[in-house]
Amino acid sequence: MSNRKAEWGEDGADSSTGPSATTQTAGSNVNGRTGPQKQVEKVVLQFLKTKGYREAEKALRADAKLSGQESTLGDLSQTFPGSEMGSDASVPNWILFYNEAEEGNPDAYNQSYGALRRWIDSSLDVYKHELYAASYPVFVHAYLDLLMRGLGGKAAEFMTRYGGDHVVYHGRAIAALKTLTARAHVEENALSRLYRGNKYGIRMTRVGFELLLSFLQDHHYTLLMRTVNQHLNIRTVDGGAAISSEADADVGITGHTQSQLDHFNSQDIALGPAPLDSFVRDEVERTLQGEAGRFVKDATAKEAAALLDTFAQARQENAAAALSADDAVPMPPARGVEVAQHIADLKALRKRVALGPAALPSVCMYTLHNTGNALTCAAVAEDLSLLAGGFSESYVKIWSLKNEPLRGFAGSINAAAIGSEEDAESAREKTGEPWRKLVGHSGGVCGVDISFDSKYLLSCSEDKTARLWSLDTYTNVVCYKGHSYPVWDVAFAPQGFYFATASHDRTARLWSCDHIHALRIFAGHLADVNCVRFHPNSKYVITGSSDKSVRLWDVQRGSCVRVFTSHTGSVDTVAVSPDGRIMASAGEDQTINVWDLGSGRRMDTLTGHTGPVYSLAFSQEGTLLLSGSADETVRSWDIKRSSSASDHPIIAQRRADQQEPAPAAADPDAMDVDGAEPAAATSPKQQPQPAGADPKKRDAAGIWKAKRTTESEALLKTWRTKSTPVYSIMTTKRNLAVAIGAFTL
Repeated sequence: MSNRKAEWGEDGADSSTGPSATTQTAGSNVNGRTGPQKQVEKVVLQFLKTKGYREAEKALRADAKLSGQESTLGDLSQTFPGSEMGSDASVPNWILFYNEAEEGNPDAYNQSYGALRRWIDSSLDVYKHELYAASYPVFVHAYLDLLMRGLGGKAAEFMTRYGGDHVVYHGRAIAALKTLTARAHVEENALSRLYRGNKYGIRMTRVGFELLLSFLQDHHYTLLMRTVNQHLNIRTVDGGAAISSEADADVGITGHTQSQLDHFNSQDIALGPAPLDSFVRDEVERTLQGEAGRFVKDATAKEAAALLDTFAQARQENAAAALSADDAVPMPPARGVEVAQHIADLKALRKRVALGPAALPSVCMYTLHNTGNALTCAAVAEDLSLLAGGFSESYVKIWSLKNEPLRGFAGSINAAAIGSEEDAESAREKTGEPWRKLVGHSGGVCGVDISFDSKYLLSCSEDKTARLWSLDTYTNVVCYKGHSYPVWDVAFAPQGFYFATASHDRTARLWSCDHIHALRIFAGHLADVNCVRFHPNSKYVITGSSDKSVRLWDVQRGSCVRVFTSHTGSVDTVAVSPDGRIMASAGEDQTINVWDLGSGRRMDTLTGHTGPVYSLAFSQEGTLLLSGSADETVRSWDIKRSSSASDHPIIAQRRADQQEPAPAAADPDAMDVDGAEPAAATSPKQQPQPAGADPKKRDAAGIWKAKRTTESEALLKTWRTKSTPVYSIMTTKRNLAVAIGAFTL
């Protein structure tokens, strides 16, 4: 949503490295020859002289810059003392043996393939997908060749070192190849015969293909060059369009599944809610029973009794679907604040408005003025008490939405002297403004998040750190260091205590508030990790990246369990439904993809936005999806009504559980966000286009020209702002939608 990333580059690689830089450096050694290679050239020269090919002899001598006496077979035999060739061997046989001797080097594949992978890792992101796809068949044939030469130990070492790089897209094939340990296995196994008897199809751009060949030639990796020539069928793609994913580049063998992403995404995951803490359960029940008994004939007693019924129903639903104690993420002992929050959630549940096509959410829009395009991120507390914004000037600013003064402590205090709320209140400043600045970062602030109890705030910055701030004292509590590049996003876990960060160093990291070092490092993305969110049960972390993919990570194992690839641009935001079964992702390609986390398959693609999508949020029932975009709109989507998703089992079940009333007519007096002209509440296709509308739309980065897009049938309504890109959107426990943006001229 800002220009901060442009200064570092959209890709995760340093602009000074990559294929072009590597090729240029290696090119200076093209004419360098080892001793054995020079000997072979002289033997060939002798062969041409013997046969009388004088023109060819002259050309070779000039091209190879050979001078002096030609080598004899005896000279070459001394170069290869381990030769088994007889004394009557011909020159062509000696040349053939020379190639076989090079190929028989036990460490040749480890060295050359390892160098290839390191080169791809440092290459430009625009070519990484196709280069990684091309490296897979090279890996397979290198492994099979080692087995065919009887080098089973080296083959096992090769598989252990590099096999994990291809598990996501070729998990089943890697598992099958690991079972091969001898030459006889390669000759008998159906999969190995399939690979050795057919060429593997790869789609590459012309530039990517030329870079690959240049790298192999410049470094004299003849083994890999032979594999590319004999076993790969590379089809170059004309035009400047880059290949957006490894799956797009991986064509595979005809009749054989080239991408095994569906198999990778079929591994079991636990999506149920986190189990209710026994202390919270007992304390909530005791508190509500006490209120019901204390006020026998009071309205408070009736409300407490109703809350007890709601709590009993929620407990029953939670117990039926909750994670087991072994699967749940370990949490610290619950405190009184969790009890109070749970009671507040029960009250909100009773007052929640059920949303649907005929009952769209109300949208509260907070517009920040006079930001000078310096606002980079924003967040609102769940109880709507505070609003926080991060700025490129290296500070965080918070506002009280209740217009109450935010009073910190007057100077330094002795914590031991504060034993009660009265002591803390007396130590605070006597007056204050309804806003405060939190200063501590040394670079632009890229992401902020507020804890569920509104007691703490997290911020991340270009200075490579994340900071924890107390919203009681308005001071920095902890500075977390670990990333080696700017940190783009930060997010609290739903239950607090844990949080996650996303960085330009292509990793996401898991932290706990009481440790200054990361607990887990999630590595696997090929470019910047732009956004990070927790699953509602805190067992999984979801990341979106500039490599156009979304990944689901297991917090306890630290491994990737789902990969979602279909975006054509950078993924800038993700959201998970409250029941934890559906995920939505969006970004630069202006589309929203809706995913079933259980199967890993895409349920639908929602189109309608004409600018990058900055934020997503589900309604509390998970039936509606809200999105905020650079096109200065908030949009509501009914994922139940989408034609392509209507037959999905999750959507069918939700339709059966909820009977929708007849759609209401559009309210002619309704006003959209920021007082703009109302949009129709019926089908989006009936929305009129204002005559003479300005085709230019603005975002925080400047002015760009909007393109007309086909609006999905699932689009319910569009709320248009006057000139405010929507940076963040959320829904409260009562299904009120809250959006934040900065007014732009």
